[in-house]
Amino acid sequence: MQKFATDNIANIHKSVLLDESITGLSPVEDGVFVDATMGLGGHTKSLFEACNCKSRIIGMDVDESAIEIARERLSGHKEHIEFVNKNFINIDKSLEELGIKEVDGIIADLGMSSFQLDHSGKGFSFNKQEPLDMRMDPSLQFTAYDLINEMDINELIHIFKTYGEERFAKNISRAIVKNRATKPIQTSSELAALISNSIPRKFHPKRRHPATKSFQALRIAINNELDNLKIFVEKSVKLLKPGGRLVIISFHSLEDRIVKRLFRKMASPCICPHDLPVCSCGKIPELKIINKSPITPGENEIEDNPRARSSKMRIGEKI
Repeated sequence: MQKFATDNIANIHKSVLLDESITGLSPVEDGVFVDATMGLGGHTKSLFEACNCKSRIIGMDVDESAIEIARERLSGHKEHIEFVNKNFINIDKSLEELGIKEVDGIIADLGMSSFQLDHSGKGFSFNKQEPLDMRMDPSLQFTAYDLINEMDINELIHIFKTYGEERFAKNISRAIVKNRATKPIQTSSELAALISNSIPRKFHPKRRHPATKSFQALRIAINNELDNLKIFVEKSVKLLKPGGRLVIISFHSLEDRIVKRLFRKMASPCICPHDLPVCSCGKIPELKIINKSPITPGENEIEDNPRARSSKMRIGEKI
């Protein structure tokens, strides 16, 4: 990853729904908070300032390069901010190692930062000629290159259709199999062009690249993002103090659906089958849903930061 001066980071990446997420966390002085997907530290910095620089914050991220940038960017507050280079599904073990049993709030921004997209060198961007990697965690076994060049056509269709909700999944998969028979597909730009050419031009989106859904689907599959999200939400609610809040910003309809369903399940006083005349499960609600409908960015934010367009924020409060 390229090295950049930390004073330019704010221009490279703009945190999405920043004010809304900090307000949603309802920060308190002398509290303990977790930024579970710290990235370059945008939400961490604003949260710390909202607590009058008196709270303890644990910043987690699976991307080691992002951790190092955030560490330098927030070096003036190192006595209050601890950096953990782990996937957020390890939030329980990470807090235990730090001697923390419960926290006042947890935030997770599930989107990739502009910095990661444009400067990681891992093939996340369809606008660059980079090796097809797409692993957030370099210890993962399979890369995007492996999936694209080794999966059979039905497996590829499943990934693009299930994780990308791509209507032209069959066209794209056929084109991949046909092209790799001649030579392996090696770079992000090569794959992006192939996907774009597989979608009829009249169906190309007006405000995003035709390969967006497919690239997103590959990233989700490689990093096991949907299963990890389920594990993270369940663990996070258990770690909150009563009145503590969990704020999650998603960028994909499947992610938002998972969060919405889990929040509803945790907030429900009963999980008995609908045909039972009397409740017998004895379930006690764990969570209060703060916003029934997701919070979305306003027109000004979208104009200033087009990548915020698809973001949705949901907030739950531990009972």
